Amino acid sequence: MTRSWAPSRGRSPRRARAGWLLAALLAVAAIGGIASPASAAEGDPYTVSGNVQLDGEPLEGVDLAIDGPGGEQQVTTDAEGQWRVWVPERGETYTVTLDEETLPEGIAVIDETGEDDTPNVVEGEMGQGGRLAVNFFIGEGERNTVSFVDQLVQRIFQGLNFGLMLALAAVGISLVYGTTRLSNFAHAEMVTFGAVVAYALASPATLAWPLWIALPTTVVLSAGMGLALDAGLWRPLRRRGTGVVQLMIVSIGLSLAMRFTFQFFIGGGTLQLPELAPTATIPLFGAVAISPMEMISMALALVVLVVFAVWLTYSRLGKATRAISDNPQLAAATGIDVDFVVRVVWIVAGAMAGLAGILYAYYRPGIRFDMGMHILLLVFAAVTLGGLGTAYGALVGALIVGVLTEISSLWIPADLRYVGALIVLILVLLVRPQGILGRRERIG
Repeated sequence: MTRSWAPSRGRSPRRARAGWLLAALLAVAAIGGIASPASAAEGDPYTVSGNVQLDGEPLEGVDLAIDGPGGEQQVTTDAEGQWRVWVPERGETYTVTLDEETLPEGIAVIDETGEDDTPNVVEGEMGQGGRLAVNFFIGEGERNTVSFVDQLVQRIFQGLNFGLMLALAAVGISLVYGTTRLSNFAHAEMVTFGAVVAYALASPATLAWPLWIALPTTVVLSAGMGLALDAGLWRPLRRRGTGVVQLMIVSIGLSLAMRFTFQFFIGGGTLQLPELAPTATIPLFGAVAISPMEMISMALALVVLVVFAVWLTYSRLGKATRAISDNPQLAAATGIDVDFVVRVVWIVAGAMAGLAGILYAYYRPGIRFDMGMHILLLVFAAVTLGGLGTAYGALVGALIVGVLTEISSLWIPADLRYVGALIVLILVLLVRPQGILGRRERIG
């Protein structure tokens, strides 16, 4: 078999605020649909296509997943064994995965060279002609099957990895909301900012700094960006007495401005950070395996979150932050410098968002100008599920959302994997409107 591509892997104040937050979420979802590139559809100009054949005979009803710019698409071969999808980008890399479960019994994708452990996965780069052809040659062979338990454990590991990364962004946005009552929809662009800066510093096509210098520098610059946004925009608006609804609308406008500024500088394609760890997986038990990058990501996020929790719980500044989150007027009356604490909160939130952007760029993998927007609703879902304004609640909510997002794909299509987490969010709020760790506000 000849292959051209290598494989790849009377309402209360809280209810009123919750109402405004829900309205804003719907608004951002609508804006995102207008402002971001459309999902791949037949109206897109470029195609990825191919054939699936068994000994020269077409195979009908074989499922394939095509992932790349424009999102993941599912397609099934026709009576001629052919398949085709339309995509929005050319000159980009697309990954085609053949679902071996849809092959006839006793049939598997084979690699005659013996060098390919996953011959059912092909990665190809579309040329300037706007077409990419990927063909699968099928032969008789043994197909390795993975038990449901192993799949479940594997998904839980991946969900914890995603949830810890999500928690870095969710904790920051929860801190900002707790101290300023601002629902900052531009926080997702801070995630993108971290990934873009890391690429600018570390990529061989740009400054080519060593990763051990570029990545910490990115976190520092992200913290500086958080401070600059507060000093240049949010603090002046607060001093003018701007209401929380108006601030939220400003954050939506800032989000759009930052998103398309990123697009101006990096374009609409997908960029890749330099490899941080080997891609080979490490077997744990059974068919469960984890990559070195996943181990680094989970360990780094866990260490940062533990350090943050210790800081928030035991340090004088952390206690002041929690006091302002509980009652800013009372905190100011006791002598706490509210402006200084809020400034520190913006710095911490920016740094954690920048780190989340780096980890998300390796998780996807790849960097796009709109990558933050894709997890914005999940971040808000985590914050709302855990309890508005509570950093620990955001952590718990993010872990739940991350795990549910991954394991739900065992039963539902991958395109709908975010739906399960959002359904759980709705069910929890019906039973406990203040969230898991939130406190119900009293009236009177």
